[in-house]
Amino acid sequence: MPQLNNMPDAKDFADIRDWVFDLDNTLYPHHINLFSQIDRNMTAFVAELLQMEPAEARLLQKRYYHEHGTTLRGLMVHHEVDPNAFLEQAHAIDYSTLLPHPELGDAIKALPGRKFIFTNGTVAHAQAAARALGILDHFDDIFDIVAAEYVPKPAGATYDKFASLNRVDTRNAVMFEDLPRNLEVPRALGMKTVLLVPRNLGDFVIERWEQAEDADPNVDYMTDDLTSFLRSAIGS
Repeated sequence: MPQLNNMPDAKDFADIRDWVFDLDNTLYPHHINLFSQIDRNMTAFVAELLQMEPAEARLLQKRYYHEHGTTLRGLMVHHEVDPNAFLEQAHAIDYSTLLPHPELGDAIKALPGRKFIFTNGTVAHAQAAARALGILDHFDDIFDIVAAEYVPKPAGATYDKFASLNRVDTRNAVMFEDLPRNLEVPRALGMKTVLLVPRNLGDFVIERWEQAEDADPNVDYMTDDLTSFLRSAIGS
């Protein structure tokens, strides 16, 4: 597995035409902990839907997340949940913890070619988060869970649909993600892969399956500083 902050040589990214970014814990850092609000909302939804105690609901929520890629997918498969109701409650959050990040915005704007957000969340959530960061206008499109017909990453069909819809040549594309399992398909499709990890990793509780193995063949680069990585990728 690459060492932390193994910055790229610009020549290795000279043929990249499509830059694809996950949203949560990727375009904004893990320590912002915005996802914790979504997590609590999902637990509350499961508890109310299935008349469970919060602790029991959280365990089921996490099991569905692990087994199906998202809690929503598990609820749809096992309980025929209306996805719109779930997504509306899950993303009813306060975005004020996200502050403008002009340096990141400049780095994204300077990238040659197209820029995409590819998220298991919704377009509305991605727009709100990216707008708060001051980077929304630098992206060409957002591919969300609705466009994926509620089949989340890491399903191969979802990456295929994203690439087909946007006419992405995966041999000339790079994927930025915070979950190693979501880089397996992009790597198999010929994309370069970059894993975003928290700064001061020891300060965060991350499940083992969310961490890259020591010799993960699906991770080309690993960094905790997206802005610096992007600058290095284009030699700026």
